[in-house]
Amino acid sequence: MPSTLIEVRTDHAPDVETGIIDAVHDALIAAFAIPPIDKHVRLLVHAPHRFAVPPTLTHPQLYTLVAVDCFAGRSVDAKRRPYTELVTRVGSFGIPANHITVVVRDIPTDSWGIRGGQAACDVDLGFTVEI
Repeated sequence: MPSTLIEVRTDHAPDVETGIIDAVHDALIAAFAIPPIDKHVRLLVHAPHRFAVPPTLTHPQLYTLVAVDCFAGRSVDAKRRPYTELVTRVGSFGIPANHITVVVRDIPTDSWGIRGGQAACDVDLGFTVEI
């Protein structure tokens, strides 16, 4: 059950923002084999002066940071998949590939409180984390 935050430097039309959220979620379904109903994705728009980016970017207003907090246990190969899936899917909204950064943070299941306050390590998740 990844918890994902998309951070951008410009407002998009609501349908584009929803599309980006859906693209990120679809990338996680494809890459991590999570259930489609497991959707925890937020989009945060920063004022450009509050979100510094490298001055070498050709379109700094399009810079996009995707941070995925997920259960630990996936292999390096499994973590490579969301990088390419996310860049491809988010890129379909006109965001250049080199303007997208993806950070995957592995967090042990005993550090997640889910399903009414249970430690995730004590819950049958319904899917395999070790892929």
